[in-house]
Amino acid sequence: MKYLILATAALAAGSAAAQEAADAVAPEGATAGTFETISPEVAAALEAKAAGRPVEAENWMVAAANPHAAEAGATVLRAGGTAADAMVAVQTVLGLVEPQSSGLGGGAFLVWYDAATGEVTTLDGRETAPLAAVPTLFQDEDGEPLEFFDAVVGGRSVGTPGTPALLEAAHRRWGQANWPSLFEPAIRLAEEGFAVSPRLAGLVERDAERLARFPATAAYFLPEGEPVQDGATLLNPAYAATLRALAREGAGAFYSGPIAAEIVHAVTTAEGNPGVLSATDLALYHVKERPAVCVAYRDFEACGMGPPSSGALTVGQILGMLNAYDLAALGADSAEAWRLIGDASRLAFADRGRYMADSDFVPVPTHGLVAADYLASRAELLQGDDALPETAPGSPEFDHAGLVPELADDESIELPSTSHISIVDSYGNVLSMTTTIENAFGARLMAGGFLLNNELTDFSFRTHANGVPIANRLAPGKRPRSSMAPAIVLREGKPVLAIGSPGGSRIIGYVAKSIIAWADWGLNIQEALALPHLVNRFGTYDLEAGTSAEDLSEALTELGYEVNARDLTSGLHAIEIGEGLKGAADPRREGIALGG
Repeated sequence: MKYLILATAALAAGSAAAQEAADAVAPEGATAGTFETISPEVAAALEAKAAGRPVEAENWMVAAANPHAAEAGATVLRAGGTAADAMVAVQTVLGLVEPQSSGLGGGAFLVWYDAATGEVTTLDGRETAPLAAVPTLFQDEDGEPLEFFDAVVGGRSVGTPGTPALLEAAHRRWGQANWPSLFEPAIRLAEEGFAVSPRLAGLVERDAERLARFPATAAYFLPEGEPVQDGATLLNPAYAATLRALAREGAGAFYSGPIAAEIVHAVTTAEGNPGVLSATDLALYHVKERPAVCVAYRDFEACGMGPPSSGALTVGQILGMLNAYDLAALGADSAEAWRLIGDASRLAFADRGRYMADSDFVPVPTHGLVAADYLASRAELLQGDDALPETAPGSPEFDHAGLVPELADDESIELPSTSHISIVDSYGNVLSMTTTIENAFGARLMAGGFLLNNELTDFSFRTHANGVPIANRLAPGKRPRSSMAPAIVLREGKPVLAIGSPGGSRIIGYVAKSIIAWADWGLNIQEALALPHLVNRFGTYDLEAGTSAEDLSEALTELGYEVNARDLTSGLHAIEIGEGLKGAADPRREGIALGG
């Protein structure tokens, strides 16, 4: 974590010495770099993050993955806009300055607490499989799964984007600012240019060979055949034109007309790996309101997005199982605490692999998976002294009457590239939204100045295992299972925390750890996000390399775990809500919190 702290300190202080130190320890050839001339508010936010302090404010707060995006949201909130208004500005800027992670060509899940009604609402803006997609889309002629990147790169992996429809749906429900005005920050940056961030430059360089496959993508990210450099000015007039159309005509401009035609053309003509997305798929897309999944933990209640997301269910299962154990007494440095957390996660992931998928297409025991008696029975499995030798799915009660379906375990692959936005407005509304195009740079296809998702590869490439169907198999119109876990934590019905993260299927571990660190171990919210990661999904314990997490390696090995030190680059953004507001941004990435 040292290079992250140095990098953010360099950005805040702007000193040559800090810059040199950060560059010396930056990973994978990346440099700490600098953004354009930064405001005092951004400098203060970066300094607070580097020092492990949350940003404090009285009336409103936004935490997002790039200073440009956070500033766009802050401008809206400062002018009296709602969290929904600010989200539109934040997301459209993120799609420009952090295009590898989210954007108009992707999808998102949104959790909303309404101050006027006290209700929690969740909106599903997840992508859908094209109507022409067949269950064997990601299999070769012998019925074997394709290699991951053979499936990802090109049109085959592109699902119907949901983000533009979600922006409009949220604004119609909860917005009050003028819709066109919310696009102005992103349009200005796209037309006047923005400085390429260190993270974007490093990821472009790493992925240059794949980005080079498609002319429009190569022209943007690899000008004159070379990757864009940290600090270079990048303009995107095509994106500005798309945003102007959305500002003028609403989301309908995306789902029909010239933009839709450009998307379909990019997908269906992708050289070497065309897809089947059609104009009909775009025209039929709609956002769905889903029931929130809420699970008790200590004197809190964690609420989030249900199926097709596995995030709230799996985080909820982990927390629900741990309710029976005194993690506060054990502390953050205890191998026993991490044994309990790790094995609770493994049990939850076993259920996730068997049961969780789009509930519009397969029966999902949503209530049964987080029922108190079921979680208590699963928690009993944690009573030993060593790592569980194996974990298997449990037998939760299904929500529907009739025969319980026989299902096989999922085999889908989720690689991390996503973004999270947390916002609290001056009216007391709270928004937590995780947004993605799936893999870094998605399908590597561009249309209208934005990247298209590769979300279909979140489906299981296999449809059956030994003749038994897999819940998360592909089907036309189906939404692929996700690990995105935007959450709002309540106490006595009032919001006290908005949190979420990118990170593929490790999102679940990142969010659960941070809630535990904040609720049980007394860390302030910035310290909770920065706490080194230990994540166990399937048996191997991933320890965040170069941090104190590695100090637990020997103890965890003695408990029976295989351990693996590796980079765990989450992108947590959180806001604590109490007497005032405390915002936090993950020191592993470029984001900040701003408040007023």
